[in-house]
Amino acid sequence: MPMHELLLLFFSWLVVTAGGESAAFEEVGEELGVDFVHFNGMTGQLYTAEVVGPGVALIDYDNDGDLDIYLGQGRGFEGDESRAPVFARQAGAPAGDRIFRNELEVAGETELRFVDVTAELGLEAPGYNIGVAAGDYDRDGYVDLYVTNLGSNHLLRNVGGAGFEDVTESAGADDRRFSVPATFFDYDADGWLDLYVGNYHRFHRANRKRCFLTGGQPDYCGPLSQPAEGDRLLRNLGDGAFLDVTQRSGLAGPPHTALGAAAVDFNGDGLVDLYVANDQMANQLWLNQGDGAFVEDAVFAGAAFDREGRAQASMGVAVADFDGNGAPDIFLSHLVREHNTLYLNDGEGLFADRSREGGLVDPSWPMTGFGTAPLDYDGDGVLDLFVVNGAVRRIESQVEAGDPHPLRMENQLFRGLGGGRFETVPAAEREHPVLSEVSRGLAVGDLDNDGDPDLVMTNNGGRARVLLNRRPAGGAWLGVRLVADVEHCAADTGCARVAAGSRSREQSSGRRFLDVYGARARIAGRSGWQWAHTDGSYAAASDPRLLFSLTAGAAPATVEVVWPDSALEVFVRLTPNRYHLLRRGAGTAVETR
Repeated sequence: MPMHELLLLFFSWLVVTAGGESAAFEEVGEELGVDFVHFNGMTGQLYTAEVVGPGVALIDYDNDGDLDIYLGQGRGFEGDESRAPVFARQAGAPAGDRIFRNELEVAGETELRFVDVTAELGLEAPGYNIGVAAGDYDRDGYVDLYVTNLGSNHLLRNVGGAGFEDVTESAGADDRRFSVPATFFDYDADGWLDLYVGNYHRFHRANRKRCFLTGGQPDYCGPLSQPAEGDRLLRNLGDGAFLDVTQRSGLAGPPHTALGAAAVDFNGDGLVDLYVANDQMANQLWLNQGDGAFVEDAVFAGAAFDREGRAQASMGVAVADFDGNGAPDIFLSHLVREHNTLYLNDGEGLFADRSREGGLVDPSWPMTGFGTAPLDYDGDGVLDLFVVNGAVRRIESQVEAGDPHPLRMENQLFRGLGGGRFETVPAAEREHPVLSEVSRGLAVGDLDNDGDPDLVMTNNGGRARVLLNRRPAGGAWLGVRLVADVEHCAADTGCARVAAGSRSREQSSGRRFLDVYGARARIAGRSGWQWAHTDGSYAAASDPRLLFSLTAGAAPATVEVVWPDSALEVFVRLTPNRYHLLRRGAGTAVETR
Protein backbone atom coordinates (compact mmCIF):
# COMPACT_ATOMS: atom_id res chain seq x y z
CA MET A 1 0.00 0.00 0.00
CA PRO A 2 1.43 3.44 -0.92
CA MET A 3 2.63 5.61 1.97
CA HIS A 4 -0.02 8.30 1.41
CA GLU A 5 -2.77 5.66 1.71
CA LEU A 6 -1.26 4.36 4.95
CA LEU A 7 -1.19 7.90 6.32
CA LEU A 8 -4.78 8.48 5.21
CA LEU A 9 -5.89 5.30 6.95
CA PHE A 10 -4.11 6.34 10.11
CA PHE A 11 -5.51 9.85 10.25
CA SER A 12 -9.04 8.70 9.35
CA TRP A 13 -9.20 6.36 12.31
CA LEU A 14 -7.80 8.42 15.15
CA VAL A 15 -9.71 6.92 18.06
CA VAL A 16 -9.84 9.04 21.18
CA THR A 17 -12.47 7.12 23.08
CA ALA A 18 -11.84 4.10 25.27
CA GLY A 19 -14.43 1.41 24.78
CA GLY A 20 -17.63 1.77 22.80
CA GLU A 21 -20.22 0.34 25.17
CA SER A 22 -21.21 3.73 26.56
CA ALA A 23 -21.10 5.64 23.29
CA ALA A 24 -24.31 7.38 22.17
CA PHE A 25 -23.73 6.58 18.48
CA GLU A 26 -22.20 3.64 16.66
CA GLU A 27 -20.67 4.05 13.19
CA VAL A 28 -22.21 1.32 11.02
CA GLY A 29 -22.06 2.66 7.44
CA GLU A 30 -20.04 -0.05 5.73
CA GLU A 31 -21.63 -2.76 7.85
CA LEU A 32 -25.09 -1.68 6.64
CA GLY A 33 -24.06 -1.39 2.98
CA VAL A 34 -23.35 2.34 2.66
CA ASP A 35 -20.06 1.92 0.86
CA PHE A 36 -19.28 5.43 -0.36
CA VAL A 37 -16.02 7.38 -0.51
CA HIS A 38 -16.02 10.98 -1.65
CA PHE A 39 -13.70 11.97 -4.50
CA ASN A 40 -12.76 15.65 -4.32
CA GLY A 41 -10.55 15.76 -7.43
CA MET A 42 -7.72 17.55 -5.62
CA THR A 43 -4.36 17.57 -7.40
CA GLY A 44 -2.39 19.82 -5.07
CA GLN A 45 -3.53 23.08 -6.68
CA LEU A 46 -5.55 24.06 -3.57
CA TYR A 47 -8.78 25.10 -5.27
CA THR A 48 -11.29 26.43 -2.74
CA ALA A 49 -14.12 24.40 -4.24
CA GLU A 50 -12.42 21.07 -3.59
CA VAL A 51 -12.85 21.26 0.19
CA VAL A 52 -16.44 22.48 0.67
CA GLY A 53 -18.60 19.47 -0.34
CA PRO A 54 -20.25 17.01 -0.48
CA GLY A 55 -23.96 16.97 0.31
CA VAL A 56 -26.32 14.39 1.81
CA ALA A 57 -30.09 13.91 1.96
CA LEU A 58 -32.34 11.58 3.93
CA ILE A 59 -35.47 11.00 1.85
CA ASP A 60 -38.14 8.34 1.50
CA TYR A 61 -37.94 8.41 -2.29
CA ASP A 62 -40.02 5.24 -2.77
CA ASN A 63 -42.62 5.92 -0.05
CA ASP A 64 -42.08 2.59 1.65
CA GLY A 65 -41.94 4.12 5.11
CA ASP A 66 -38.20 4.36 5.74
CA LEU A 67 -35.44 6.83 4.96
CA ASP A 68 -33.14 6.31 2.00
CA ILE A 69 -29.78 8.08 1.58
CA TYR A 70 -28.65 10.35 -1.25
CA LEU A 71 -24.91 11.12 -1.33
CA GLY A 72 -23.27 13.74 -3.52
CA GLN A 73 -20.03 13.02 -5.37
CA GLY A 74 -17.18 15.14 -6.73
CA ARG A 75 -15.08 14.82 -9.86
CA GLY A 76 -11.90 16.19 -11.41
CA PHE A 77 -11.57 19.84 -12.37
CA GLU A 78 -11.92 20.72 -16.03
CA GLY A 79 -8.54 21.68 -17.42
CA ASP A 80 -6.69 19.92 -14.63
CA GLU A 81 -6.72 16.43 -16.11
CA SER A 82 -2.97 16.30 -16.71
CA ARG A 83 -2.27 16.24 -12.97
CA ALA A 84 -2.70 13.06 -10.94
CA PRO A 85 -5.34 13.30 -8.19
CA VAL A 86 -4.15 13.01 -4.61
CA PHE A 87 -6.86 10.45 -3.88
CA ALA A 88 -7.97 7.84 -6.39
CA ARG A 89 -11.63 7.25 -7.12
CA GLN A 90 -13.29 4.49 -5.14
CA ALA A 91 -12.56 1.24 -6.94
CA GLY A 92 -15.60 -0.27 -8.65
CA ALA A 93 -17.94 2.54 -7.65
CA PRO A 94 -20.05 4.39 -10.24
CA ALA A 95 -19.15 7.98 -11.01
CA GLY A 96 -21.55 10.69 -9.88
CA ASP A 97 -24.03 10.96 -7.03
CA ARG A 98 -25.49 7.79 -5.52
CA ILE A 99 -28.69 6.61 -3.82
CA PHE A 100 -28.84 3.88 -1.19
CA ARG A 101 -32.28 2.35 -0.59
CA ASN A 102 -33.26 1.45 2.96
CA GLU A 103 -34.33 -2.20 3.12
CA LEU A 104 -35.88 -1.99 6.58
CA GLU A 105 -38.78 -4.41 6.85
CA VAL A 106 -42.19 -2.77 7.28
CA ALA A 107 -43.78 -5.82 8.92
CA GLY A 108 -42.35 -8.61 11.03
CA GLU A 109 -38.67 -8.67 11.84
CA THR A 110 -36.80 -5.45 11.24
CA GLU A 111 -33.32 -5.49 9.76
CA LEU A 112 -31.69 -2.22 8.81
CA ARG A 113 -29.52 -2.38 5.70
CA PHE A 114 -28.95 -0.33 2.54
CA VAL A 115 -28.57 -1.24 -1.12
CA ASP A 116 -27.01 0.95 -3.82
CA VAL A 117 -29.81 1.51 -6.36
CA THR A 118 -28.13 4.26 -8.38
CA ALA A 119 -28.03 2.20 -11.58
CA GLU A 120 -31.45 0.64 -10.97
CA LEU A 121 -33.02 4.11 -10.79
CA GLY A 122 -31.08 5.39 -13.77
CA LEU A 123 -29.76 8.29 -11.71
CA GLU A 124 -27.44 10.54 -13.67
CA ALA A 125 -26.02 13.39 -11.62
CA PRO A 126 -22.40 13.70 -12.75
CA GLY A 127 -21.69 17.26 -11.61
CA TYR A 128 -19.26 18.37 -8.93
CA ASN A 129 -21.66 18.12 -6.01
CA ILE A 130 -21.77 20.57 -3.13
CA GLY A 131 -25.22 20.17 -1.52
CA VAL A 132 -28.76 18.75 -1.69
CA ALA A 133 -32.27 20.05 -0.98
CA ALA A 134 -35.46 17.96 -0.82
CA GLY A 135 -39.11 18.80 -1.45
CA ASP A 136 -42.14 17.65 -3.46
CA TYR A 137 -42.20 20.59 -5.87
CA ASP A 138 -44.70 19.01 -8.30
CA ARG A 139 -47.17 17.81 -5.64
CA ASP A 140 -47.34 14.22 -6.83
CA GLY A 141 -46.70 12.63 -3.44
CA TYR A 142 -43.03 11.81 -4.12
CA VAL A 143 -40.13 13.87 -2.82
CA ASP A 144 -37.92 15.52 -5.43
CA LEU A 145 -34.31 16.74 -5.16
CA TYR A 146 -32.42 19.89 -6.03
CA VAL A 147 -28.69 19.20 -6.26
CA THR A 148 -26.31 22.15 -5.98
CA ASN A 149 -23.00 21.91 -7.79
CA LEU A 150 -19.91 23.76 -8.83
CA GLY A 151 -21.38 24.69 -12.20
CA SER A 152 -24.78 23.53 -13.37
CA ASN A 153 -27.25 22.45 -10.69
CA HIS A 154 -29.80 19.65 -11.18
CA LEU A 155 -33.52 19.51 -10.43
CA LEU A 156 -34.28 15.80 -10.17
CA ARG A 157 -37.96 14.95 -10.43
CA ASN A 158 -38.98 11.76 -8.66
CA VAL A 159 -40.92 9.62 -11.13
CA GLY A 160 -43.24 7.67 -8.87
CA GLY A 161 -40.40 6.20 -6.82
CA ALA A 162 -39.07 4.37 -9.88
CA GLY A 163 -36.31 6.80 -10.77
CA PHE A 164 -35.31 10.44 -11.13
CA GLU A 165 -35.70 12.59 -14.22
CA ASP A 166 -33.45 15.62 -14.74
CA VAL A 167 -35.89 18.45 -15.54
CA THR A 168 -33.52 21.33 -14.80
CA GLU A 169 -33.71 22.99 -18.19
CA SER A 170 -37.44 22.58 -18.79
CA ALA A 171 -38.19 23.84 -15.27
CA GLY A 172 -35.90 26.86 -15.59
CA ALA A 173 -34.13 25.90 -12.37
CA ASP A 174 -30.44 25.97 -13.29
CA ASP A 175 -27.85 28.26 -11.74
CA ARG A 176 -24.46 27.78 -13.38
CA ARG A 177 -22.35 29.20 -10.61
CA PHE A 178 -20.91 27.95 -7.30
CA SER A 179 -24.10 27.03 -5.43
CA VAL A 180 -24.07 25.63 -1.90
CA PRO A 181 -27.35 25.93 0.05
CA ALA A 182 -30.81 25.48 -1.40
CA THR A 183 -34.19 25.20 0.27
CA PHE A 184 -37.73 24.44 -0.82
CA PHE A 185 -40.32 26.61 0.94
CA ASP A 186 -43.74 28.04 0.07
CA TYR A 187 -43.05 31.75 0.48
CA ASP A 188 -46.24 32.90 -1.29
CA ALA A 189 -48.55 30.39 0.46
CA ASP A 190 -50.06 29.10 -2.79
CA GLY A 191 -49.49 25.45 -1.91
CA TRP A 192 -46.52 24.98 -4.25
CA LEU A 193 -42.95 24.78 -2.97
CA ASP A 194 -40.72 27.57 -4.23
CA LEU A 195 -36.93 27.35 -4.33
CA TYR A 196 -34.14 29.48 -2.89
CA VAL A 197 -30.64 28.89 -4.27
CA GLY A 198 -27.66 30.36 -2.42
CA ASN A 199 -24.36 31.03 -4.17
CA TYR A 200 -20.86 31.33 -2.77
CA HIS A 201 -18.14 33.20 -4.64
CA ARG A 202 -16.93 33.40 -8.21
CA PHE A 203 -14.84 30.37 -9.03
CA HIS A 204 -12.73 29.44 -12.00
CA ARG A 205 -9.65 27.27 -11.97
CA ALA A 206 -7.61 29.96 -13.71
CA ASN A 207 -8.52 32.88 -11.43
CA ARG A 208 -7.49 31.43 -8.09
CA LYS A 209 -5.19 33.40 -5.83
CA ARG A 210 -2.15 32.09 -3.98
CA CYS A 211 -2.37 31.94 -0.19
CA PHE A 212 0.05 30.63 2.44
CA LEU A 213 0.32 29.39 6.02
CA THR A 214 2.34 31.38 8.54
CA GLY A 215 5.25 29.02 7.93
CA GLY A 216 5.21 29.81 4.22
CA GLN A 217 3.55 26.60 2.98
CA PRO A 218 0.82 26.96 0.33
CA ASP A 219 -2.73 27.04 1.70
CA TYR A 220 -6.36 27.42 0.67
CA CYS A 221 -7.64 30.97 0.28
CA GLY A 222 -10.63 32.37 2.15
CA PRO A 223 -14.06 33.24 0.71
CA LEU A 224 -13.28 36.92 0.20
CA SER A 225 -10.39 36.14 -2.14
CA GLN A 226 -12.98 36.24 -4.97
CA PRO A 227 -16.10 38.34 -5.55
CA ALA A 228 -19.27 36.99 -3.93
CA GLU A 229 -22.11 35.73 -6.12
CA GLY A 230 -25.79 36.69 -5.89
CA ASP A 231 -28.51 34.31 -4.73
CA ARG A 232 -31.75 33.44 -6.52
CA LEU A 233 -35.40 32.97 -5.59
CA LEU A 234 -37.46 30.85 -7.97
CA ARG A 235 -41.27 30.92 -7.74
CA ASN A 236 -43.06 27.66 -8.48
CA LEU A 237 -45.69 28.30 -11.17
CA GLY A 238 -47.47 25.02 -10.51
CA ASP A 239 -47.02 23.73 -14.05
CA GLY A 240 -43.59 22.17 -13.62
CA ALA A 241 -41.71 25.42 -14.20
CA PHE A 242 -40.15 28.09 -12.01
CA LEU A 243 -39.99 31.85 -12.52
CA ASP A 244 -36.97 33.86 -11.35
CA VAL A 245 -38.40 36.45 -8.92
CA THR A 246 -35.10 37.47 -7.33
CA GLN A 247 -35.46 41.11 -8.37
CA ARG A 248 -39.19 41.34 -7.72
CA SER A 249 -38.90 39.79 -4.25
CA GLY A 250 -36.10 42.07 -3.09
CA LEU A 251 -33.48 39.34 -2.69
CA ALA A 252 -31.30 40.85 -5.42
CA GLY A 253 -29.24 42.95 -3.04
CA PRO A 254 -25.44 43.02 -2.81
CA PRO A 255 -23.98 39.52 -3.32
CA HIS A 256 -23.06 37.48 -0.26
CA THR A 257 -21.14 34.24 0.31
CA ALA A 258 -24.04 31.91 1.18
CA LEU A 259 -23.25 28.56 2.81
CA GLY A 260 -26.36 27.74 4.88
CA ALA A 261 -30.07 28.51 4.76
CA ALA A 262 -33.26 27.73 6.66
CA ALA A 263 -36.87 28.83 6.08
CA VAL A 264 -39.10 29.26 9.15
CA ASP A 265 -41.50 31.89 10.49
CA PHE A 266 -39.00 33.71 12.71
CA ASN A 267 -41.18 36.63 13.88
CA GLY A 268 -44.48 34.79 14.41
CA ASP A 269 -46.55 36.66 11.83
CA GLY A 270 -47.72 33.53 10.01
CA LEU A 271 -45.40 34.02 7.03
CA VAL A 272 -42.38 31.82 6.26
CA ASP A 273 -39.12 33.80 6.39
CA LEU A 274 -35.62 32.92 5.20
CA TYR A 275 -32.33 33.00 7.12
CA VAL A 276 -29.05 32.82 5.18
CA ALA A 277 -25.69 32.06 6.79
CA ASN A 278 -22.83 33.79 4.95
CA ASP A 279 -19.10 33.12 5.12
CA GLN A 280 -17.21 36.09 6.64
CA MET A 281 -20.04 38.43 5.69
CA ALA A 282 -23.14 39.60 7.55
CA ASN A 283 -25.84 36.96 7.79
CA GLN A 284 -29.26 37.78 6.35
CA LEU A 285 -32.77 37.50 7.74
CA TRP A 286 -35.29 37.92 4.93
CA LEU A 287 -38.68 38.75 6.47
CA ASN A 288 -41.65 37.77 4.34
CA GLN A 289 -44.01 40.70 3.76
CA GLY A 290 -46.88 38.60 2.45
CA ASP A 291 -47.07 40.36 -0.91
CA GLY A 292 -44.29 38.49 -2.69
CA ALA A 293 -41.56 40.72 -1.27
CA PHE A 294 -38.98 40.30 1.47
CA VAL A 295 -37.19 42.84 3.67
CA GLU A 296 -33.70 42.07 4.96
CA ASP A 297 -33.70 42.71 8.71
CA ALA A 298 -30.82 40.73 10.26
CA VAL A 299 -28.95 43.75 11.69
CA PHE A 300 -32.00 45.21 13.41
CA ALA A 301 -33.13 41.75 14.57
CA GLY A 302 -29.71 41.02 16.09
CA ALA A 303 -28.86 37.99 13.94
CA ALA A 304 -26.35 39.45 11.46
CA PHE A 305 -23.22 39.68 13.64
CA ASP A 306 -21.93 38.23 16.90
CA ARG A 307 -22.27 40.18 20.14
CA GLU A 308 -19.06 42.10 19.38
CA GLY A 309 -20.51 43.25 16.06
CA ARG A 310 -18.27 41.02 13.93
CA ALA A 311 -19.23 39.10 10.83
CA GLN A 312 -18.30 35.46 11.28
CA ALA A 313 -17.52 32.67 8.82
CA SER A 314 -20.96 31.10 9.06
CA MET A 315 -21.27 27.63 7.56
CA GLY A 316 -24.01 25.46 9.07
CA VAL A 317 -27.31 26.62 10.55
CA ALA A 318 -29.66 24.84 12.96
CA VAL A 319 -33.09 26.29 13.76
CA ALA A 320 -34.97 25.03 16.83
CA ASP A 321 -36.51 26.22 20.09
CA PHE A 322 -33.42 25.71 22.22
CA ASP A 323 -34.59 27.71 25.25
CA GLY A 324 -38.18 26.45 25.31
CA ASN A 325 -39.95 29.79 24.94
CA GLY A 326 -41.87 28.71 21.84
CA ALA A 327 -39.88 30.74 19.29
CA PRO A 328 -37.30 29.49 16.77
CA ASP A 329 -33.70 30.18 17.76
CA ILE A 330 -30.65 30.06 15.46
CA PHE A 331 -27.40 28.17 15.98
CA LEU A 332 -24.48 28.72 13.59
CA SER A 333 -21.21 26.81 13.10
CA HIS A 334 -18.12 28.87 12.37
CA LEU A 335 -14.42 29.03 11.56
CA VAL A 336 -11.64 28.13 13.98
CA ARG A 337 -10.96 30.91 16.52
CA GLU A 338 -14.40 32.43 15.98
CA HIS A 339 -16.59 30.10 18.10
CA ASN A 340 -20.05 28.82 17.20
CA THR A 341 -22.92 31.19 17.88
CA LEU A 342 -26.35 30.78 19.45
CA TYR A 343 -28.93 33.50 18.77
CA LEU A 344 -31.92 33.21 21.11
CA ASN A 345 -35.26 34.56 19.89
CA ASP A 346 -37.21 36.64 22.42
CA GLY A 347 -40.51 35.52 20.88
CA GLU A 348 -40.98 38.67 18.83
CA GLY A 349 -38.32 37.98 16.22
CA LEU A 350 -35.51 39.82 18.02
CA PHE A 351 -32.34 37.85 18.73
CA ALA A 352 -29.51 38.03 21.26
CA ASP A 353 -26.14 36.29 21.06
CA ARG A 354 -26.11 33.95 24.06
CA SER A 355 -23.22 31.74 22.95
CA ARG A 356 -21.09 32.30 26.03
CA GLU A 357 -23.97 31.91 28.45
CA GLY A 358 -24.91 28.74 26.57
CA GLY A 359 -21.48 27.17 27.15
CA LEU A 360 -20.63 27.04 23.44
CA VAL A 361 -17.73 29.47 23.06
CA ASP A 362 -14.71 27.68 24.55
CA PRO A 363 -15.41 24.18 23.12
CA SER A 364 -15.88 25.50 19.57
CA TRP A 365 -13.00 27.99 19.56
CA PRO A 366 -10.43 25.49 18.16
CA MET A 367 -12.89 23.99 15.65
CA THR A 368 -14.23 24.79 12.18
CA GLY A 369 -17.85 23.67 12.10
CA PHE A 370 -19.93 22.74 9.06
CA GLY A 371 -23.05 20.54 9.27
CA THR A 372 -25.08 20.85 12.46
CA ALA A 373 -28.38 19.48 13.71
CA PRO A 374 -30.67 19.84 16.73
CA LEU A 375 -31.72 16.49 18.18
CA ASP A 376 -32.73 14.90 21.46
CA TYR A 377 -30.19 12.11 21.30
CA ASP A 378 -30.62 10.93 24.91
CA GLY A 379 -34.42 11.10 25.13
CA ASP A 380 -34.56 13.51 28.09
CA GLY A 381 -36.88 15.96 26.34
CA VAL A 382 -34.22 18.65 25.96
CA LEU A 383 -32.69 19.47 22.59
CA ASP A 384 -29.02 18.69 22.07
CA LEU A 385 -26.65 19.73 19.26
CA PHE A 386 -24.36 17.75 16.97
CA VAL A 387 -21.68 19.59 14.97
CA VAL A 388 -19.37 18.08 12.37
CA ASN A 389 -15.98 19.74 11.97
CA GLY A 390 -13.21 19.98 9.42
CA ALA A 391 -10.74 22.77 8.69
CA VAL A 392 -10.55 24.89 5.53
CA ARG A 393 -7.03 26.16 6.24
CA ARG A 394 -4.34 23.48 6.31
CA ILE A 395 -3.31 22.47 9.84
CA GLU A 396 0.47 22.83 10.08
CA SER A 397 1.01 19.89 12.44
CA GLN A 398 -0.82 17.61 9.98
CA VAL A 399 1.13 19.06 7.06
CA GLU A 400 4.39 18.35 8.87
CA ALA A 401 3.21 14.80 9.64
CA GLY A 402 2.70 14.17 5.93
CA ASP A 403 -1.09 13.95 5.92
CA PRO A 404 -2.27 14.39 2.30
CA HIS A 405 -5.51 16.03 3.51
CA PRO A 406 -4.42 18.07 6.56
CA LEU A 407 -7.83 19.46 7.51
CA ARG A 408 -8.95 16.81 10.01
CA MET A 409 -10.89 17.61 13.17
CA GLU A 410 -13.10 15.73 15.61
CA ASN A 411 -16.86 16.16 15.60
CA GLN A 412 -18.73 17.41 18.68
CA LEU A 413 -21.89 16.58 20.58
CA PHE A 414 -23.39 19.10 23.00
CA ARG A 415 -25.90 17.93 25.60
CA GLY A 416 -28.78 20.33 26.19
CA LEU A 417 -29.29 21.45 29.78
CA GLY A 418 -32.40 23.53 29.12
CA GLY A 419 -32.82 27.28 28.77
CA GLY A 420 -30.39 27.45 25.85
CA ARG A 421 -27.47 26.03 27.85
CA PHE A 422 -25.22 23.16 26.77
CA GLU A 423 -22.32 21.05 27.95
CA THR A 424 -19.77 19.18 25.88
CA VAL A 425 -20.37 15.44 25.82
CA PRO A 426 -17.09 13.60 26.55
CA ALA A 427 -15.55 11.50 23.81
CA ALA A 428 -16.35 8.24 25.60
CA GLU A 429 -20.07 9.08 25.48
CA ARG A 430 -20.13 10.52 21.99
CA GLU A 431 -19.52 7.99 19.23
CA HIS A 432 -17.47 4.89 18.70
CA PRO A 433 -15.03 5.35 17.20
CA VAL A 434 -14.56 9.11 17.45
CA LEU A 435 -13.04 9.97 14.09
CA SER A 436 -10.81 12.83 13.06
CA GLU A 437 -11.95 13.59 9.51
CA VAL A 438 -12.83 16.44 7.15
CA SER A 439 -16.57 16.39 7.82
CA ARG A 440 -19.02 18.55 5.89
CA GLY A 441 -22.67 17.53 5.36
CA LEU A 442 -24.85 16.30 8.24
CA ALA A 443 -28.42 15.00 8.01
CA VAL A 444 -30.53 13.76 10.92
CA GLY A 445 -33.38 11.25 10.75
CA ASP A 446 -34.73 8.05 12.25
CA LEU A 447 -33.21 5.45 9.93
CA ASP A 448 -34.53 2.40 11.76
CA ASN A 449 -37.89 3.87 12.85
CA ASP A 450 -37.20 3.12 16.51
CA GLY A 451 -37.97 6.61 17.78
CA ASP A 452 -34.50 8.05 18.25
CA PRO A 453 -32.53 10.26 15.85
CA ASP A 454 -29.69 8.82 13.78
CA LEU A 455 -27.09 10.72 11.75
CA VAL A 456 -25.52 10.50 8.31
CA MET A 457 -22.48 12.64 7.61
CA THR A 458 -20.29 13.18 4.58
CA ASN A 459 -16.53 13.57 4.67
CA ASN A 460 -14.60 15.50 2.08
CA GLY A 461 -12.15 13.11 0.45
CA GLY A 462 -13.33 10.36 2.79
CA ARG A 463 -15.98 7.81 3.65
CA ALA A 464 -19.62 8.67 4.39
CA ARG A 465 -20.56 7.75 7.95
CA VAL A 466 -23.82 6.37 9.34
CA LEU A 467 -24.12 6.96 13.10
CA LEU A 468 -26.86 4.82 14.61
CA ASN A 469 -28.29 6.01 17.90
CA ARG A 470 -27.69 3.42 20.62
CA ARG A 471 -29.91 4.99 23.27
CA PRO A 472 -30.95 2.32 25.79
CA ALA A 473 -34.51 1.06 25.46
CA GLY A 474 -37.06 1.98 28.10
CA GLY A 475 -38.22 5.50 27.32
CA ALA A 476 -41.31 6.32 25.29
CA TRP A 477 -41.57 8.50 22.21
CA LEU A 478 -44.02 9.89 19.70
CA GLY A 479 -43.35 10.56 16.02
CA VAL A 480 -45.50 12.73 13.77
CA ARG A 481 -45.49 13.75 10.14
CA LEU A 482 -47.39 16.97 9.31
CA VAL A 483 -49.08 16.69 5.94
CA ALA A 484 -51.77 18.12 3.68
CA ASP A 485 -54.13 16.23 1.41
CA VAL A 486 -53.66 16.42 -2.34
CA GLU A 487 -56.02 14.30 -4.39
CA HIS A 488 -56.55 10.57 -4.51
CA CYS A 489 -54.13 8.39 -6.38
CA ALA A 490 -54.30 4.75 -7.30
CA ALA A 491 -54.26 2.54 -4.24
CA ASP A 492 -51.49 0.37 -5.67
CA THR A 493 -48.95 3.21 -5.92
CA GLY A 494 -48.04 3.05 -2.24
CA CYS A 495 -47.71 6.82 -2.25
CA ALA A 496 -48.93 7.38 1.29
CA ARG A 497 -47.00 4.92 3.42
CA VAL A 498 -45.14 6.73 6.15
CA ALA A 499 -43.47 4.55 8.75
CA ALA A 500 -43.25 1.02 9.98
CA GLY A 501 -46.40 -0.04 11.79
CA SER A 502 -48.12 3.30 11.33
CA ARG A 503 -50.31 3.00 8.26
CA SER A 504 -53.66 4.70 8.77
CA ARG A 505 -56.98 4.26 7.01
CA GLU A 506 -56.15 7.32 4.89
CA GLN A 507 -52.93 5.70 3.75
CA SER A 508 -54.58 2.37 2.97
CA SER A 509 -57.14 4.14 0.79
CA GLY A 510 -54.39 5.24 -1.60
CA ARG A 511 -54.46 8.92 -0.76
CA ARG A 512 -51.30 10.92 -1.24
CA PHE A 513 -49.98 13.61 1.04
CA LEU A 514 -47.56 16.49 1.04
CA ASP A 515 -45.24 17.40 3.89
CA VAL A 516 -46.20 20.86 5.08
CA TYR A 517 -42.91 22.67 5.52
CA GLY A 518 -43.17 25.48 8.05
CA ALA A 519 -45.92 23.84 10.12
CA ARG A 520 -45.09 23.35 13.80
CA ALA A 521 -46.21 20.96 16.52
CA ARG A 522 -45.87 20.34 20.24
CA ILE A 523 -47.16 18.01 22.89
CA ALA A 524 -50.11 19.72 24.59
CA GLY A 525 -49.04 21.30 27.86
CA ARG A 526 -45.43 21.76 26.79
CA SER A 527 -43.89 25.06 25.74
CA GLY A 528 -41.38 23.87 23.13
CA TRP A 529 -42.38 23.67 19.46
CA GLN A 530 -40.81 21.72 16.63
CA TRP A 531 -40.95 22.83 12.99
CA ALA A 532 -41.39 20.57 9.98
CA HIS A 533 -38.64 21.23 7.44
CA THR A 534 -35.74 19.47 5.78
CA ASP A 535 -33.34 22.39 5.28
CA GLY A 536 -30.68 23.86 7.54
CA SER A 537 -27.44 22.17 8.56
CA TYR A 538 -24.91 22.43 5.73
CA ALA A 539 -25.35 21.01 2.23
CA ALA A 540 -27.97 18.60 3.59
CA ALA A 541 -31.64 17.65 3.77
CA SER A 542 -33.02 15.89 6.85
CA ASP A 543 -36.06 13.85 7.87
CA PRO A 544 -39.21 16.06 7.89
CA ARG A 545 -40.82 13.94 10.63
CA LEU A 546 -40.84 15.22 14.21
CA LEU A 547 -39.85 13.19 17.28
CA PHE A 548 -41.01 13.87 20.84
CA SER A 549 -39.61 12.16 23.91
CA LEU A 550 -42.15 10.91 26.46
CA THR A 551 -41.83 9.43 29.92
CA ALA A 552 -41.86 5.63 30.17
CA GLY A 553 -45.38 4.25 30.29
CA ALA A 554 -46.87 7.50 28.99
CA ALA A 555 -50.57 7.58 28.14
CA PRO A 556 -51.78 8.46 24.63
CA ALA A 557 -50.72 12.01 23.82
CA THR A 558 -52.42 15.14 22.50
CA VAL A 559 -50.52 17.13 19.89
CA GLU A 560 -51.18 20.73 18.87
CA VAL A 561 -50.33 21.70 15.29
CA VAL A 562 -50.09 25.23 13.91
CA TRP A 563 -50.15 25.31 10.12
CA PRO A 564 -48.23 27.99 8.19
CA ASP A 565 -51.31 30.23 7.93
CA SER A 566 -51.61 30.15 11.76
CA ALA A 567 -54.61 27.78 11.82
CA LEU A 568 -54.48 25.59 14.95
CA GLU A 569 -55.62 21.97 15.15
CA VAL A 570 -55.49 19.47 17.99
CA PHE A 571 -54.94 15.73 17.48
CA VAL A 572 -55.86 13.52 20.44
CA ARG A 573 -55.21 9.98 21.68
CA LEU A 574 -51.99 9.44 19.75
CA THR A 575 -50.44 6.14 20.80
CA PRO A 576 -46.81 6.37 22.00
CA ASN A 577 -43.90 4.52 20.38
CA ARG A 578 -45.07 4.88 16.82
CA TYR A 579 -45.33 7.44 14.01
CA HIS A 580 -48.60 9.20 13.22
CA LEU A 581 -49.74 10.96 10.06
CA LEU A 582 -51.29 14.28 11.13
CA ARG A 583 -53.34 15.45 8.17
CA ARG A 584 -54.55 19.00 7.95
CA GLY A 585 -58.31 19.04 8.45
CA ALA A 586 -58.37 15.71 10.28
CA GLY A 587 -57.83 17.20 13.73
CA THR A 588 -60.06 19.43 15.85
CA ALA A 589 -59.84 23.06 14.77
CA VAL A 590 -59.28 25.56 17.57
CA GLU A 591 -60.02 29.27 17.21
CA THR A 592 -57.15 31.58 18.14
CA ARG A 593 -57.20 35.27 18.87
